[in-house]
Amino acid sequence: MQFAFFRFYAELNDLLPVHRRFRAFAQPCDGQSTVKDMIESLGVPHTEVDLILVNGESVDFSRRVQHGDRVSVYPVFESIDISPVARVRPEPLRQTRFILDTHLGRLAAYLRALGFDTHYRSHSPDEELARISRDEHRILLTRDVGLLKRSAVTHGHLMRETRPRLQLCEVVERFDLRRSVALFTRCLCCNTPLCSIDKESIAARLPERTHKLYAEFLTCQSCGRIYWQGSHYERMQRMIATVVDSVIP
Repeated sequence: MQFAFFRFYAELNDLLPVHRRFRAFAQPCDGQSTVKDMIESLGVPHTEVDLILVNGESVDFSRRVQHGDRVSVYPVFESIDISPVARVRPEPLRQTRFILDTHLGRLAAYLRALGFDTHYRSHSPDEELARISRDEHRILLTRDVGLLKRSAVTHGHLMRETRPRLQLCEVVERFDLRRSVALFTRCLCCNTPLCSIDKESIAARLPERTHKLYAEFLTCQSCGRIYWQGSHYERMQRMIATVVDSVIP
């Protein structure tokens, strides 16, 4: 039987069985399987990988794994530019836009509150999520490893955290979003950019106290929802500021 030797680094080990973490291990190979197929068969989606070295040389996902190969697999590098040597990453997206799976509704609202274009529907099959991610050039966020293994998905991230606020921290840190935040510029419900609206034109829709206390209003031209800087706005602003500031610059 033929074998190749794999080792995964840093947080990629979270996706491996305990007995394979932080060590080299032998894996049967047939000489025909690509390194992408073998990595994903071990449980690691290709979207989590930034660099692959085979026998010390950087390779792309199409490299076929041969008997005796030593394969080192590295995660996305946060602070080191490896573009001169990396061969597996697609070109970075011109705009940071997201699509989230059906289990990340609260995170979707938080990302919209930060001003990021975030596609989310409560019921979307995996095929549709992968297609939209590809066609609209959106980063797919999910806790489903299998979804990120779909070949249509070129940009994605496997969420580690389960609590929405910690998920927001994770995304802000992973994609270095602190300098791109534009608080409360999108509708939390339908993702449409907000625009200013004259107070008197919506006077009939406002509670009497709100009409008296506030002068500036925003509206969503898609769903008609109205926003103003009330107590809910202030609570969310404090929460989001705490989350964003907790991420290491």
